[in-house]
Parts: sequence; structure tokens; C-alpha cells
Amino acid sequence: MGIFGRKSTESAVATATLPVDPALAALSGDYTIDPAHSSIGFTVRHAMVTNVRGTFAEHEGALKLDGSNPGASTASIDVKIASIDTGIGDRDGHLRSGDFFDAEQFPLMSFRSTGAEQLGGDKYRITGDLTIKDVTKPLAIDLEFNGTATDVYGNERVGFEGSAEILRSAWGLTWNAALETGGVMVSDKVKLNFDISAIKNAA
Repeated sequence: MGIFGRKSTESAVATATLPVDPALAALSGDYTIDPAHSSIGFTVRHAMVTNVRGTFAEHEGALKLDGSNPGASTASIDVKIASIDTGIGDRDGHLRSGDFFDAEQFPLMSFRSTGAEQLGGDKYRITGDLTIKDVTKPLAIDLEFNGTATDVYGNERVGFEGSAEILRSAWGLTWNAALETGGVMVSDKVKLNFDISAIKNAA
């Protein structure tokens, strides 16, 4: 089953070719991403020799899953840029500044799904539009569906984890500094990481 798909106002993209599992069809409904049990982060090469990892502590999003017609499903996520956390206050302040995200002028990073593709087993690829600052460009996210569970409070949950790679310069994040030994301080390539738990809304 493809978990995400084209937005409801657009023509559905039917990417799944396998028969629909009745158990998956039962997942249909509206879900809210649980930020307390989800993580949205990134990894970027620093000074050509090591990786810096960070997360965005504040984010919200929604899923609309249609298990019988996966191509009709949708996903949206909004991330508060000011909540960036790499563990170093000065570095976080630089990332929030006009050199990078300019969080004061552009407080949110957003993703809106536009399509889905089943890669086999529990692996999928979702496509959509990623907006950073005032730039919107397509993004593909490879993900793995982690299944469902009912938590101790009776909430029905779905989970997935995934990743994508972008060139930050494509979204206008071009600040850098040359190193005396050659190369640059911050790589252009950034890996985005998603670990999402979403709760089914009450009917």
C-alpha cells in the first residue's frame, strides 16, 4: 500500500500495483503527527571531515490515509525553523540568521505531498514540494512503513521512518567559508531524516 499520494484537489496517482490488504485498508482515516514521539532532523558534512547532526524540536503535520485507494492519501508537515538544535547555541544562532534560514523572515519549512510509489515490501517513495525560505522545489523521500499499534491510552498509531538528500544551495542556503587546506566549511549536500508517529483522529 502506498501511504501517501496526490492532494485531494488533484487527480489521484495510482502507483500501487499489488492487491490491497484488508488490514491496510482498515487504516484509512485522518491522522495527526505526534511531535513528542517524532523526530525531524538533518546531517551535514562539516569541514570536509565530520558530520554535524541537528533536529527541529517544533513541528506539526497531518496525514490522510486511504488504504483502499492509496493514491488518494496526503501528507503535510510544517517545521518551525527557530526550533533548530545542533547542541551548540552559537551554531544554532548562525543557522537561524540571514546567512542560512533567516528564521525571522521565513519562520517555517514545509512539505506537501503530491504523489507516491510502492518500491516493494514496506518500502515506499513519496514525492512532494519542499519550501524553505521563499523557494519551493520537488523532493522525493524514501521511507519504510513501520506498522501500527494501539498505545496505552487507546490511541491508534501509525509509524514510518525515511530520508532524503538535498542540495541546500537549490533553496538559497549558500553561505560557506573556504578552508586553508582546500574544500569548504559546510557541504552543499544535506541528508534529511524523518521518524514519524501519527495518531488517528477521533471519528
